[in-house]
Amino acid sequence: MSFKTTTLGILGGGQLGKMLIQEAVNLNLELFVLDPDQHAPCKHLVKHFTCGSLQDFNTVYHFGKQVEVLTIEIEHVNVEALFKLEEEGVKVYPQPKVLQMVQDKGAQKLFYHENNIPTPAFFLTNNKAESHQIWEQHGKAFMQKLRKGGYDGKGVTKLGNDNDNDFDAAFDAPSVMEQLVDFKKEIGVIVARNNNGEIAVYDVVEMDFNPQQNLVEFLQMPANVSDSVAKKAKEIALKIAEKAGIVGILAVEMFLTQDDEILVNEIAPRAHNSGHQTIEGCRTSQYAQHLRAILNLPLGNTACHTPSIMVNLLGEAGKTGEAFYEGLEDVMKLPNVYVHLYGKKITKPFRKMGHATILHENVEEAIKNARLVQSTLKVTSL
Repeated sequence: MSFKTTTLGILGGGQLGKMLIQEAVNLNLELFVLDPDQHAPCKHLVKHFTCGSLQDFNTVYHFGKQVEVLTIEIEHVNVEALFKLEEEGVKVYPQPKVLQMVQDKGAQKLFYHENNIPTPAFFLTNNKAESHQIWEQHGKAFMQKLRKGGYDGKGVTKLGNDNDNDFDAAFDAPSVMEQLVDFKKEIGVIVARNNNGEIAVYDVVEMDFNPQQNLVEFLQMPANVSDSVAKKAKEIALKIAEKAGIVGILAVEMFLTQDDEILVNEIAPRAHNSGHQTIEGCRTSQYAQHLRAILNLPLGNTACHTPSIMVNLLGEAGKTGEAFYEGLEDVMKLPNVYVHLYGKKITKPFRKMGHATILHENVEEAIKNARLVQSTLKVTSL
């Protein structure tokens, strides 16, 4: 096996692309980035930056023609352009067929059903009237998820089971009506697969979500679950990666029920928020692993060498404007605390502005220090 400097294109120039670039430099890759934001965090990190729409066929197609390998840091991209690029010899990973399935939460659900992958009971609806009919017939609480376009808690709403007022927030668009799950924890597994079919899986993580915005704000690795639960979660993640045939990184988010059953919530075919802590906490970060996978290199060691906690740094409620980081110096005095700022100039309420990873041999001490970071480091505006 030989390796030469490769031209790599990244669709998306946000924080995930930024952390991918940091690893790509180690492999001497020539990097191209496409993003609609002329102030994207990745703009000044690469020689070749294009400001343009990720959903426009011609923009994505012409961008992709410049590179040998094309990947993503966000799944909401023009898949038709990717299919054409793949036909013309560009290596597109994750593959367009995988992206096409993941972009549609309904197609995701059908994929789970067809491959006997456990997931919450669901119904597919076309509009608000159909969703209301399902809601009335079953008399249960549901999570309604838009089939297309949702991310970071957007495009998701909880529909209660008390009265019609609970249905006011429902979307009038094609949706997945997913029966609400009585879970005790949300867990996740990241798995990687290269084109040779080699596969590697990371330890299970445990996630706490911000109740207002439904996005991860606190994560623990390894998760506080039994060995049998961890084994089952990894097996499910591996099965999804193999059945989908993905090349690259795949993040699998799951519910752990009160009876220790595991139900798959959603998947993301890219580097993921639930894997940030791998940068300092694992032998191989998810970003280095993704590059290994899409370049068809041997996959790296996924071992978690030290228990780690990841804290998302979210914009403070009520604060919009040029970002200012309160408590940064205090946090950086703490041992084994690693701060990552994403380079977003403007903060908004609950916007992901960075993260911190906290390492400690003792999990309880790691959690204690992480809570200190969470209460000390605030993203506000000038």
